Amino acid sequence: MARKKTDARTEILDSIRGGLRAGHVERPFPEVLDVSLRSVFSGTELSMEEQFVTEFTKLGGLFIFCEDAEELTQNIIALAAQREWQKVMCTEAALALLLEDGGLTVTNPATHVENADVCITGCEALIARTGSVVISSAQPYGRTATVYYPVHIIVAAVSQILPDIEDGLKLLTDRGGKMPSMIHLNTGPSRTADIEKTLVVGVHGPGEVILMLVDA
Repeated sequence: MARKKTDARTEILDSIRGGLRAGHVERPFPEVLDVSLRSVFSGTELSMEEQFVTEFTKLGGLFIFCEDAEELTQNIIALAAQREWQKVMCTEAALALLLEDGGLTVTNPATHVENADVCITGCEALIARTGSVVISSAQPYGRTATVYYPVHIIVAAVSQILPDIEDGLKLLTDRGGKMPSMIHLNTGPSRTADIEKTLVVGVHGPGEVILMLVDA
């Protein structure tokens, strides 16, 4: 009987399935679970807030501090006027209402606007050590906002700042239920140096990431 022809993808998947059926594979270095990440990295005298802002701006992110929701709204409206944004998309319903009350036309994300000038979203957490923003697929446009729109505005509260990545992952784990199928560590604007080692910003995602940090 002639052997059925299979493509390379099928052979790889069959190999993976066979390995999974073979049983549990022991963790090769179990002792690393007893080592705290904080002991690996050098310490800092900065507060978590100062450390996050320092690292975030160092990576090319634009940081704007807001005392409250009113100042947040005013800052976004002023920025939209300055940049002459025609289509502003906001996934945060309460914030969208405040922006519209302030005179800004906001596009409903349910319409899946592909040519929006900017997308405004929330986040899961902020990571002080790396200046990263944790965003997941559990959030509206969690998969799209980090890679598609030219400008990404992230709205977060000071209380969302956590020391390190493990704390951000623990936050998601402690909620119970299924973990999001995608967890994204947004660490500044998209950048690449693949071509002739020349740094180019905004190739694989937003060319500008703006964090609106509210004192809450």
